[in-house]
Amino acid sequence: MTVSTDVVIIGAGPVGLFQVFELGLHGINAHLIDALPHAGGQCAELYPDKPIYDIPAIPICTGQELTDRLLKQIEPFDPVFHFNQAVSDVKKNGDSDFSVTTEDGLQINCRAVVIAAGAGSFTPVKVRVEGMDRFENTQLFYRVRKPEQHHGKHLVILGGGDSAIDWALALADQAASLTVVNRTEKFRAAKASVDKLMDLSEQGKVSVLLGALKEYKAEDDTLKQVKFVLRDENKTEKWVDVDHLLVFFGLSPKLGPVENWGMQIEKKALTVDLSTFETSVPGIYAVGDINTYKGKKKLILSGFHENAMAAHAILQQFEPDTKIHTQYTTTSPKLQARLGVSSD
Repeated sequence: MTVSTDVVIIGAGPVGLFQVFELGLHGINAHLIDALPHAGGQCAELYPDKPIYDIPAIPICTGQELTDRLLKQIEPFDPVFHFNQAVSDVKKNGDSDFSVTTEDGLQINCRAVVIAAGAGSFTPVKVRVEGMDRFENTQLFYRVRKPEQHHGKHLVILGGGDSAIDWALALADQAASLTVVNRTEKFRAAKASVDKLMDLSEQGKVSVLLGALKEYKAEDDTLKQVKFVLRDENKTEKWVDVDHLLVFFGLSPKLGPVENWGMQIEKKALTVDLSTFETSVPGIYAVGDINTYKGKKKLILSGFHENAMAAHAILQQFEPDTKIHTQYTTTSPKLQARLGVSSD
């Protein structure tokens, strides 16, 4: 599949989302690509309920609330999202001519690229039991892409965070059996969700264990059982029947394919021109935690500033012979029209 747009933004975290806004003010369209199944990046995936206190004019909001507000803010610009897609290659074909390709075969042709990938691509933390990787994507899953795929199965869910508990609650009524295993007594999910899980446990609909995965049994290359060492005085060993094993141990950041795209890298981050936030490859920009420069601060606030600078530079790249004047949303009829608001 091949599509075209003005700018491809790699990463749909808060900084990637706000880049849509800054580009939109200049009349520039954008597509966003993210390996996660939803917008919000690390904020939404790792700490959706964690409070954030340093967003201007918002005394307190959670990672998910910030994501929701940004999504609302960029609605006038109709961004196109491509979730569950990992970028495998960025190719420069000529001045203002790029091809961005994903592992699933999507190709987006564009005039500029903005990398807003945070600390890099997030890959799931995997189970450390030798030989289990052979079941990945058949019986061992690190993300739920098709919930119906797990209906009617004997499910074992590993983890105690929001993703693990939320999917346990969502799949409890559809599973043949469901066992949730957390390493410790402390769950990292929202208290209300944990309370619901414990209610299901008391009703006998879900089994909740505290322990660690140690071993598995397979027959004819089919995973049949998994063994846990429980956190009790006797370190009891317990075998559990399993059709599908869903693992939510969190995500590990890696720079990933970015290293192969020909840009200058320093300390596992992309160097940029501070006046434009362009990388060493003309037409490719980097904003947020993925870039580095003297005095760099890895703050969402800093990323928002970088968004504005990069958007201005991209407009200048697209219209090199045009003198660009700074306009303000409070007074500019053009900007207000793009936002769909009136100054009346």
